[in-house]
Amino acid sequence: MKKFGRSMSHRKALMSSLVTNLILQSSIKTTLPKAKQARKDAEKIVTLARKVTLAARRLAASRLQSPAAVQALFDSVVPSMDGRNGGYTRIMKLGDRGSDGSTMCLLQWVVLPVKAEVVAEPAAAVPEAAAKKA
Repeated sequence: MKKFGRSMSHRKALMSSLVTNLILQSSIKTTLPKAKQARKDAEKIVTLARKVTLAARRLAASRLQSPAAVQALFDSVVPSMDGRNGGYTRIMKLGDRGSDGSTMCLLQWVVLPVKAEVVAEPAAAVPEAAAKKA
């Protein structure tokens, strides 16, 4: 595992943040070494989430930084990866960063997650007494 010049807790927070943002935004732009490590973590969390158990949801919640990311993982990412046995992400190289020459890349899902549709609740029926008064 690359250390990225950070302490262990900072490194864990960095990877957790990258994976959380990948789940929420479907793609992230970062340096190549960070993307390679984040890819490993993202693949593991999707494999874990495919079990769709309460224990898997709790483990995902402990590793991700946002309840919204856990919800999106189970509602949109995992269903879109149905039928795949791995290889959930891709890395596309973008070229070198101008300031320091680091190789930049785009980390994204191979299959774009389907957004869960929000079902609108029907409007409450107007009581007859209130309708007669109006």
